[in-house]
Parts: sequence; structure tokens; C-alpha cells
Amino acid sequence: MQQLWAKVTDHLDPFLFAVVTAIAALGLLVLYSAVGETLGRVISQSQKMLVAVTIMILIANLSPQFIARFAVPLYVIGIVLLLGVALGGELVKGARRWLKIPGVGNIQPSEIMKIALPLILAWYFERHEGSMNWRNFLVAAVLVIVPFGLVVRQPDLGTALLIGACGFYVLFLAGLDWRVIVGVAILGGLALWAAWELNWLHDYQKERVLNFISPQNDTQDAGWHTIQAAIAIGSGGLFGKGWGNGTQTHLEFLPEKHTDFIFAVYGEEFGLLGGVVLIALYLLFIGRCFVITANASNLFGRLMAGSMTLMFFTYAFVNMGMVTGILPVVGVPLPFVSFGGTALITLFIAVGILMSVQSHRKLVNS
Repeated sequence: MQQLWAKVTDHLDPFLFAVVTAIAALGLLVLYSAVGETLGRVISQSQKMLVAVTIMILIANLSPQFIARFAVPLYVIGIVLLLGVALGGELVKGARRWLKIPGVGNIQPSEIMKIALPLILAWYFERHEGSMNWRNFLVAAVLVIVPFGLVVRQPDLGTALLIGACGFYVLFLAGLDWRVIVGVAILGGLALWAAWELNWLHDYQKERVLNFISPQNDTQDAGWHTIQAAIAIGSGGLFGKGWGNGTQTHLEFLPEKHTDFIFAVYGEEFGLLGGVVLIALYLLFIGRCFVITANASNLFGRLMAGSMTLMFFTYAFVNMGMVTGILPVVGVPLPFVSFGGTALITLFIAVGILMSVQSHRKLVNS
């Protein structure tokens, strides 16, 4: 048994695993306070975390070449599930984002695409390595646009932008010309302007933008999230109010406190120093991921590891940015900290892929 366990864990990256475990442990600690010091959701999150870590270990033991075989099937399954959401997904707060599967429960297919999209793009570019031209990037752009459009339709603009970002990271790392990037950025800006002027955006999406510009204009409705999060973080001061002593949290002023705004709970109870510790852990984690990316043995590994690394950075930056008021409010969880099963499994799958790239690099180079 010990030999089997040693063989299984041999493919784990000790530093990466230690850092992500520390972040997840802090997440469980702050989640307990965020849900009113009850164990129900903490136990549920712990169970989901055990499942996610198990999947991570399994993936870490697979070679990148073997993982690449799942690129096309996983992408196709993701698209089919997104179509299923569009046709018969559960309607929650005016949006269809969840699909109920018998025997499995509710899943959020858009989370699957955060892995499936960079996976199929990395697989596609490796197949055309040495002969890439503008046609390859055009095909890749179509692969990005399809899931992006399906998620926008739900509507879930925040997740759609994250999926689009994951796809863009692979295109960028594959060598997309800077002139194309600038041109697409300009067209994207014009598209957003047109969407605003022609009322293509939903009312809640416009409210989030206006709230980001001036949350004080509607303190009781659209600006409530941003203002209460700012009060919570500001009241934490240097050392925080102490674990379980956050007044904004326990007096129910802070909305979505166990999911999107859990960083505000953390900031109120652990203060600036606690925030620095958490950010330092994220930086160590992302730094190690960049090292793995730089040391990848082939194009597929570099593209996958690089896109996963930048996805982690985007998740953390966007969540902390919206909670602190420097970015508009979007539904983006804090990696390994926010409550939620599908997102947690997605993140640990990404960690498993990074560990696979690192451990099997040794085998390729030996």
C-alpha cells in the first residue's frame, strides 16, 4: 500500500500542492464564519474538495499526451451541455446557467468550458506546429466564439468573458500577431459601445457598469454590493476584527458572502495583514505555475500550462478587483476559497494538468 501511495503521489508537485492546500484551508476557515459558524456548508465544501483533490491526483498521473486525447470529446460534450442549458436549463434569477442531470445533480457546463476550450486549442495548435498560418488562428477563433456566444446567451457575461480570456491566452501563447490583438481589442470596444447604445445589454449588466463608476448613486440597490464590501474590508483595519467577529458578515449586510464576496469577509476578519498573506500565497502559486509553463517539454504542455496559469491569475484578480471596487461586479469566485462544487473541481483539474506537465517533463527529458 505504501509503495502504491508513493507511486501515485510521485507525480504531485510538492510546492504547488502545499500552497494550494494552504489557500484551501484558509478558504474553509473563512467559509465557516461566512455561513454563520454552522458546519453544513463547510462539510459539503470539504467533501467536494476531497473529490476535487482525488481527481487532481488522477490527472497528475496521466501524461499530457494522454490528456490531449480528451480534447475533442470534452469540447463536444461541453458544447452539447451548453445547448442543453439553452433548451432546458434551470431558470434562476432570470438566467439559465445550470443543467440538472439525473444521478449527478446540478452542474454548470460553462465551468467545463474553462478547461475544454484551452485543451482543444492546445491540441489543435500542436497538431499544426511548424505550419501555422492565419487559417489556423481563424479556426481557433471559431472554437472560442461558439462557447462564448452560448454563455453570453444564458446570460452570464462575466463567465463568458473568462471563457473568452482562457481562449485568448492560448491564441496569444501560440503566437497571435500583436496587430490582430490590437484590431480585435478595438472591434471589441466598438461592439461594447454598440451593445450599450442599442440596448443589447441586460438592465442588470448596465447597472453593474454604472455602479462601478459611481456606486453612491444607488446605495440601496445596485451599489449595495460594492459599498458593503468596501465597508467590510475598510473596517478590518490592519489586523482585522478576528475570526468570526465580522459585523458586516454576521449582521447580514454583506451579500453573497460565502461565494463571490468571500474576500470581503476575509478582509474584515483578518485585516490588511491577512489579505497580504492570502495574496502572497496566490503569487507563490501563480509563480510556480509560470515556472512549470516555462519548463514544459512540448507546445501542448506550454499552451495548456500557460493558459491555466493565466486563468488562475484572472480569477483571483477579477474577484479581488470587484470586491475592492476597482472592477465592475461580476460572478467570479475566489479560487479555492469561494463555496461551490463545479468551480472547485474545475480549478483542481487545472492544477492536476499543471502537475502532469511538470512530472512528465522529467520523463521526456530523461
